[in-house]
Amino acid sequence: MAATPSVSQRPHIQKSRTSDPPAESKPNTPEAIVPRHGVIVLYGFGIQVKVDRGHLVLLDGIGPARREARFSRIADELRRLVVIGADGFVSLGALRWLADIEAAFVMLERNGKVLVTTGPVAASDVRLRRAQACAYHSAAAVPIACELIDRKLKAQELVASEKLHDGTAADLISRFRAQLGTAKTMRDVRFIESQGSSTYWAAFRNLPVEFPKTELKKIPTHWKTFGSRTSPVSHGARNAATPGNAMANLLYTVLEAETRLAIAALGLDPGLGLLHVDSVRRDSLASDLMEPIRASADAFLIDWLRQTPLRRKDFFEMRDGTCRLMPELASRLIESSLRWRAEVAPIVEWFAQAVCSTSPDSTLRGPKTRLTRRFWRESMRKESPRKMPVPEPQSICRTCGAAISKRRSRCKVCAVAVSTKALVEGAQAGRIAGRTPEALERRRKSSQRQNEALQAWNPADHPSWLTNEYYVTSIRPRLARFTRPKIAETLRVSIPYASEIRNGKCVPHQRHWIKLAELVGAAQP
Repeated sequence: MAATPSVSQRPHIQKSRTSDPPAESKPNTPEAIVPRHGVIVLYGFGIQVKVDRGHLVLLDGIGPARREARFSRIADELRRLVVIGADGFVSLGALRWLADIEAAFVMLERNGKVLVTTGPVAASDVRLRRAQACAYHSAAAVPIACELIDRKLKAQELVASEKLHDGTAADLISRFRAQLGTAKTMRDVRFIESQGSSTYWAAFRNLPVEFPKTELKKIPTHWKTFGSRTSPVSHGARNAATPGNAMANLLYTVLEAETRLAIAALGLDPGLGLLHVDSVRRDSLASDLMEPIRASADAFLIDWLRQTPLRRKDFFEMRDGTCRLMPELASRLIESSLRWRAEVAPIVEWFAQAVCSTSPDSTLRGPKTRLTRRFWRESMRKESPRKMPVPEPQSICRTCGAAISKRRSRCKVCAVAVSTKALVEGAQAGRIAGRTPEALERRRKSSQRQNEALQAWNPADHPSWLTNEYYVTSIRPRLARFTRPKIAETLRVSIPYASEIRNGKCVPHQRHWIKLAELVGAAQP
């Protein structure tokens, strides 16, 4: 079942500051809107999408913080335009401009519901739609549904095993998947799918969700884990109560929008599904065909949560406990649109071919593969299209939440504090470990062994050629070729002492010179 995520908006009312300079003295240059991964997300109030002198003009923002952009038709940058909210306008000329460059337009309500999706649409083939409408009552309906759920459970099994490291859940999902071969009706398929999904989401319950350490006091306790997929607010997947579920809901909404666009591009009806029952509140076919891709969105979310902590300012808790995403984080997640388009395209084309095979009309050959262009690539012997770029979260400091580069885990200020604390704790632990009875006993035995060796050494047995000058010029330079453990093993001394000998910081006792000479091959006959 498709779940509606929650995308909130920042309040447009701002408190005035008496210390601010007059408005006429403050420059108010709008920030530029730049496509990321071919996607632009507009949010806020007073949104404008229009055409001016052949260019697409975009404007959005909240209060004085405005953004704007201007694109020409020849710029191959924009593939998706997503609008969150309903405060503003979109002109007819802008919709035609987007259609000219084959870019899709998606409008989401602030609660995450898909309001409008429009994009390249194929000519309506009544034979294809008639075959789609009759597919539910044909003998191929259950096999098609089983294939969709088989792909879904297989992907969920892989996520449970490789991402969640839950072998028990993966094995149980595999058993439910094996039962699809015995399914006779749609009810059987739905029951098996529900059992697999219950096991799958149970493995998500304790998935940790990290926040910066300085924000932990502001975070509700139930936000620190993914939590139950069933929200206590709606008693379903909608109106998520935790950040993890809210992010999953938004990804599912983006996936649903891309599935709708792909279905319309092939001339199918997004409302005539097989698995999901008919409903005026959703497009059943879009919900059916996105099922195999849900686990891929889940894996994407797991990687996102483990890559960097979340920030408290990216979420908003409503009075009923619903957790909503702020526009900045929602925009980054929506940037994954083209990835879900690439993954759902072969599923939609496969379904269209399967529906055509159930039609008694011999003239219905099946739609072209205009989404994946597989037939064209095979005829032209072209390689498969490259994978779409994947958006990444903004790396933040794990202590204070400040924005940092990808190569770091903490900002410069917190890194110094953490390193200092680690050094102090390490020194304290070392002093404690050095006072244990075991450590004292080892030092006593080592001292006793060295004293016995020193007493047993006779200076008269020392070779006359092995002088201090010979050691400094012929032996010590060659020690750099040997490791510290090797020198320590040869002399039966500690590794720190061997390091000082190897680096020339100290000269060992004369009784060690002959062993070092033999080690480096400088001993005279």
